[in-house]
Amino acid sequence: MLHRDLYVTWRELPAFLAQVILQPLFLLFVFGYVLKTLNYTQNGYTNVLYPGLLALTAVLTALQALAFPLVAEFGWTKEIEDRLLAPMPTSYVVAEKVVFAVLRSLTATLIMIPLGIIILGSIPWHWDLFPLFLAGLVFGALVGAGFGLVMGTFVRPEKISLLFAIVFTPLLFTGCTQYPWPSLDQIRWFQIITLFNPMTYVSELMRGAMVPDEVPHIAPWICIVVLIPAVSVLLAIGTRGFYRRAID
Repeated sequence: MLHRDLYVTWRELPAFLAQVILQPLFLLFVFGYVLKTLNYTQNGYTNVLYPGLLALTAVLTALQALAFPLVAEFGWTKEIEDRLLAPMPTSYVVAEKVVFAVLRSLTATLIMIPLGIIILGSIPWHWDLFPLFLAGLVFGALVGAGFGLVMGTFVRPEKISLLFAIVFTPLLFTGCTQYPWPSLDQIRWFQIITLFNPMTYVSELMRGAMVPDEVPHIAPWICIVVLIPAVSVLLAIGTRGFYRRAID
């Protein structure tokens, strides 16, 4: 099943790249290059923005890789029935979906690295913190996969577009992708709200790995401690929803 999904993605590579990279790419181009060239942003803002956009790409790609296909498969294509009839436990089907979403997410996020170098001229990087950077990518992918699994199994097909718009907008703007969390201390109520968004901890973890001394951020160990239960809860709820829909 995983081989089939990867093969289909390879056959549709241009569509895949357009789907997952276009939005982060334009955000990077406008906020990181255009506004900087026009002197509308301060020096060093790209160090704040770039790790956040990598976090956004990781979460959004995995979310899209699970939510929309699951809604379609459970809703009208009924393709999921073929997978459920395969000689393996239903939990393996869920696991394959999650692994596939994570692989798509990692691919899309890693592609953003050379694009960042091309657009910005250089990107912040610390080889000694590469394990922390990799942890940020994996946690971002798992957070997105968890959200995608929940949305794809609990939302009816006719409601997915509306719910995606309702969920994605606050998820994006309260996820600290464009600003570091400690800088919100002057807007205390909003700073508290962002703590309930798992993407906040992915963004801050990426800043801890890429700009540990240049930008204030939440300590990486705090991010990891929060992300482990957050991912576990999202995947547990999504798996329960998958079983419910599979039985129906």
